[in-house]
Amino acid sequence: MEMPDKQTTDTRGPAGYDTASLIDAVPHGVMLLDTRQRVITLNRFLEALIGYNRDEVTGVKGEYVIRGRLKGDGGSLNKILAARDHMAVEGDIISQSRKRTPVRFNVSPLKSLSGKIQGAILVLEDISLLKDLGDKVHGFSGKDRIIGHSLKMQEIFELIPIAARTDTTVLVTGETGTGKDLVAEAIHRASKRSLHPFIKVNCGALPESLLESELFGHVRGAFTGADKDKPGMFRLAHGGTIFLTEIGDLPLALQVKLLTVLDDKEFFPVGGSKKEKIDVRIIAATHRNLDERVRAGQFREDLYYRLNVLRIHIPPLRDRADDIRLLLDHFLGTFKKSLNKNIKGFSDETLRLLSSYPFPGNVRELRNIVEYTVNICPGGTILPEHLPGLAAAEPRAAAHFPAAMALHPGQQSTSGPAQSPVPEPGGWGEMERAMILEALANSGGNRTRAAESLGWSRSKLWRKIKQHQLE
Repeated sequence: MEMPDKQTTDTRGPAGYDTASLIDAVPHGVMLLDTRQRVITLNRFLEALIGYNRDEVTGVKGEYVIRGRLKGDGGSLNKILAARDHMAVEGDIISQSRKRTPVRFNVSPLKSLSGKIQGAILVLEDISLLKDLGDKVHGFSGKDRIIGHSLKMQEIFELIPIAARTDTTVLVTGETGTGKDLVAEAIHRASKRSLHPFIKVNCGALPESLLESELFGHVRGAFTGADKDKPGMFRLAHGGTIFLTEIGDLPLALQVKLLTVLDDKEFFPVGGSKKEKIDVRIIAATHRNLDERVRAGQFREDLYYRLNVLRIHIPPLRDRADDIRLLLDHFLGTFKKSLNKNIKGFSDETLRLLSSYPFPGNVRELRNIVEYTVNICPGGTILPEHLPGLAAAEPRAAAHFPAAMALHPGQQSTSGPAQSPVPEPGGWGEMERAMILEALANSGGNRTRAAESLGWSRSKLWRKIKQHQLE
């Protein structure tokens, strides 16, 4: 195929900065294109990926320089390079030396201050590490994949195979909705126990009497209604892994029995007189601060030390902001395909709102928001009014989000629906307000620790703070 003649292009950016030196600082492959999809320049990271020097390809059509294929219905490379809206499509590229690399293509138009399109920027993200992890470590695909490329998530990806190589007890911590169950299942699937059961038990979902029978089983006649022997979850998980989620809510009496199981690998079923031996790997998870619960006498210190051998802490989504856009694109692709919706992406304003939203429900909340917007949006671009709970008018849309997201520091909101009134003196509302203030003061303003001291989730504390006008 004949290539067009190359041309000399001025790569000086705003204020006289050299564009090439700026994009060289980006840890992904970057290519700048003009309005005819010809290469203006590219960075050193992309030079290494494709095997061409930037001087060799300046002025050449981008589709001739980037040789590869797109997955699914991404269309042709020429099509996405000419996109007038942001597009994110997975695929792979082939370098000059014929090395194939899985990448994520991110294309956005370059606009002048007046809004006129003057070209495009192509960012190629090398996802070979994530792909290898998904294929070889935990085998996840689709909705079950652990998504993330931030530094904090990379640390977790490195810990998963380490935890999988041993039978040592693992404690997974993190706020509600961060994906603790996915990490636990990833460890199981990568371990030698992967061919045996993975059993999940929520320790906070059942009363103590039922939970003991659920975990350890019971014999016939152990209690009213026990008309036959029933194996517990520990027995069903024999040879595999039992995942005890919300371990911080386990009653003290059962904590003693669990400690015996950890030490002796055997237990008595409810009402039984014969011990049962098991071979089970235990992974526990909690959103609570177990150190504080130990100090408060609500969790046994010896059990805490037995569980906390290997610890994996999953950061909240607000601490891994680099992953928000990646998750948005992933969930958008999942839901628009399952719902057969022709949606191009998110508008700039929608992305601004979602990127600065604190997501108290973490990844689970983000996923639910995207599912809602895909259902509501008729097609084209997702706008702020398509977000859950938002009216069509922009001022009301901004009011739906916390002040830290919709306003600049020091700016006062002048629009939006009236907030809940401050409780009148003397009632429960005033007592609750005082409790929140005291908890925030004792935690130095840390909302996570304040919520834990009140026995609430962080999202509940956030709602109460808004209710009592304590923002």
